[in-house]
Amino acid sequence: MKTMKNIFYALGLIAIASGCQEVEDNVMLNSNATMSVSLSTDAVLLIEDNALSDAVTVSWTTPNTGFQTAINYTILLDVSGGDFSAPQSFNGAGANEKTLSVGALNNKLLSLGLDPDVASTIDVKVMAQLDGNQSFMSNTVQMSVTPYSTILNLSTAWGVVGSATPGGWGGGAILDVPFWTTATDGVIVSYVTLRDGMIKFRKDNLWTENVGSSSPAVVDGAAGTLEAGGPDIAVSAGRYKITFDTNTLTYTMETFSWGIVGSGTENGWDGPDQLLYYNSYADNFKGVVTFVDGEVKFRKNNNWDVNLGDNDADLTLEQGGANIVVTAGHYLVTLDLNAMEYSLEPMDAWGLVGSGTSNGWDGPDQKFLPDFGINPGVYTITGATLVDGEIKIRQNDAWGVNYGDDGNNGSLELNGANIPVTAGTYNITFDFNNLSIVMNAWAQ
Repeated sequence: MKTMKNIFYALGLIAIASGCQEVEDNVMLNSNATMSVSLSTDAVLLIEDNALSDAVTVSWTTPNTGFQTAINYTILLDVSGGDFSAPQSFNGAGANEKTLSVGALNNKLLSLGLDPDVASTIDVKVMAQLDGNQSFMSNTVQMSVTPYSTILNLSTAWGVVGSATPGGWGGGAILDVPFWTTATDGVIVSYVTLRDGMIKFRKDNLWTENVGSSSPAVVDGAAGTLEAGGPDIAVSAGRYKITFDTNTLTYTMETFSWGIVGSGTENGWDGPDQLLYYNSYADNFKGVVTFVDGEVKFRKNNNWDVNLGDNDADLTLEQGGANIVVTAGHYLVTLDLNAMEYSLEPMDAWGLVGSGTSNGWDGPDQKFLPDFGINPGVYTITGATLVDGEIKIRQNDAWGVNYGDDGNNGSLELNGANIPVTAGTYNITFDFNNLSIVMNAWAQ
């Protein structure tokens, strides 16, 4: 027996010397374990019309860890020669392969800063994470990729005008609320925040061609009939989706908003939800949200009738799906209802703070949205409700970087003076490129 004990002891020393390490209760982890990654193709040309089609399948081997344990895999992408310090990623869950759609891959490539319609090379590898925060990296493989631009032009000549809209009956700095094209020819849609009042639809922000209705708006019900030059339409305050069929001169109005709710948000599971806003450049919804450690879901109209979660932690959504785990920080949140996908992208968030805002000088700040089109560095808030007081613009709810206006002339200075404001509702544009602020009050 003594001899056998010596043999087991010697074998233990050999295992330790050969690169194993103790992780818990005498379970030994093989720190020399390797894994290999491969691609179904080494070159992809991405085409927008094929957004829902498969682009590439990433496959990998299971590392020989030395014992059975749960492993979660993450696919990492970086520019060729990058150090993966700020990669784009896909959650591979516990499988050994994942197929990436054209649209999902394209979004990640644009987030890496690749130019649309230009062939580039990226590096791909897979990270395996074990319980206890142990991790392994695969080899790196390269792939040639050509992304496409996701900036859409869904604009139309039509808009919503009236006393219920931010611009009132027109003629001021705020134009009519736009209608956007849909997949159906001649059917256009607008996402509006209205006050109690009246509306009509008109072309080119002019009265040359306009339509109205002799009946009040029917919300969440049957279509209303429109007539050229018809009467103003009475509406009640709320957030709505208006669908206008220019072929039949009919329209519908439905209560409509999308937001994010949960223990990871400022208002918890009871809401009100952190609102997302329509992004016409990609036909999706976006918002800048500050999370704490917790869980969230997406839901429609601040209630649970329609709510979306993620059952597999793979950035795809299911009706009534599982809660989404989030970590504290500032994020650009994207909800794509066409592909039923979402993304949570860490970012530096600009916000409005001060005695003129609802949360005062302590915040949390009212967040600006980045311009999603062709104006990087430009940020907007639509419908900021202010009271008599003062405001400033600052980054990440902190005073390390803040801007004010020493001359109260629209030109901003680092650590500048507080900006006086009067009560009202405003559309505010912050141009970081030119360090300027423009505040347009909603018509009264």
